[in-house]
Amino acid sequence: MTEQANEQPQFSLQRIYVRDLSFEAPKSPEIFRQEWSPSVSLDLNTRQKQLDGDFHEVVLTLSVTVKNGEETAFIAEVQQAGIFLIKGLDAASMSHTLGAFCPNILFPYARETLDSLVVRGSFPALMLSPVNFDALYAQELARMQANGEAQA
Repeated sequence: MTEQANEQPQFSLQRIYVRDLSFEAPKSPEIFRQEWSPSVSLDLNTRQKQLDGDFHEVVLTLSVTVKNGEETAFIAEVQQAGIFLIKGLDAASMSHTLGAFCPNILFPYARETLDSLVVRGSFPALMLSPVNFDALYAQELARMQANGEAQA
């Protein structure tokens, strides 16, 4: 009976923190004198690594490049990280938890950090839309299977 209790899945958020943060407005202050007609490009990436025992670090990176016409108004990037205690999951469930569930937890923090950074740079708030990490995870699995790659 004790072995069964140890086999129960466990998930616990230990800490959320900013791992890296950057902001660049290469055309300021001239960009503030132009009519504002922005185009936004968002790059999103996740990575994870196992720490001691059942602890895992997941890092969600959001990189935003905003152009006003042909000129880059600003580039902002945040690496929002979390430490999670995860145990008792099979390999497929662990992969899904690290690849979709944990980034889903981190995203609102990363979005708020980016938004605050951009506003401090004197630009309008970004207000990024929610991201469906389950769909992105499924797409990545399908891509890996099509290429014959092993699941990481």
